[in-house]
Amino acid sequence: MQSSTPFDFQRDVIEQSKTVPVLVDFWAPWCGPCRILAPVLEQLAERHGGKWVLVKVNTEEFPEISAQYGIRGIPNVKLFSNGELIDEFTGALPEQQIELWLSKALPSPWTADVERAAAEIAAGNDAAAIALLDGVLANEPENRKAVAMLVRLILFSRPEEALRLAESLEAEPDYADLSESVRTLGALLVRPAAELPEAQSREAYGAAVESLRGGGLDRALDQFISVLRDDRSYDDDGSRKACIAIFRFLGEEHEVTMKYRRTFDRAF
Repeated sequence: MQSSTPFDFQRDVIEQSKTVPVLVDFWAPWCGPCRILAPVLEQLAERHGGKWVLVKVNTEEFPEISAQYGIRGIPNVKLFSNGELIDEFTGALPEQQIELWLSKALPSPWTADVERAAAEIAAGNDAAAIALLDGVLANEPENRKAVAMLVRLILFSRPEEALRLAESLEAEPDYADLSESVRTLGALLVRPAAELPEAQSREAYGAAVESLRGGGLDRALDQFISVLRDDRSYDDDGSRKACIAIFRFLGEEHEVTMKYRRTFDRAF
């Protein structure tokens, strides 16, 4: 944490944020909530050990800076990174809520590796992307974007791990469909064939699962839809659930989804 005086906003916030994220606490001596929030922020800064730095700005001493950044209520906390304001909150939030806010607002030091992994995926180099994402998650296991990318890549080769990783995405609205589809498909992939229910459709259903296990989603959809026509109830409506999971995993705009969606809808 840096002292509020002597103080140069350009140097201590804007320029410093190009090296490390800077959390700015806009406060005033007369502000009761400010006095409540201040020790919480100081403890968090110490606990995070240099992942970001705390700078305090007394709005009474620096009214021009407060006006420049539209401070209308205090305490106001703003997060700067790479010279830009990237997020903020107002009021004396509880420590747990601030921790949650920080986990989402702080830029990841592994962003470049995640972007490189995305480029490798676009180029068809899945193995290189997996190696990059494994490295990111070894250092930052809470990186949800990296988790989602890795889960997509390893679902059919490392389904047990994909299932475990997908659990961390369940509470994230942006990844709800992915998490649900991985849970459904992963359960099929790790389930021993011997556990499939005895019935006439068992062999055809098992063949669909084998196609799925090999990553042949086009073929798996065709086979699951065939089972669905013959015996919808098999494996607790398993074929219908598997098709929906594949559609969600691929996305509604994917060519395979568009190819089979109408056939699936007519199978009932």
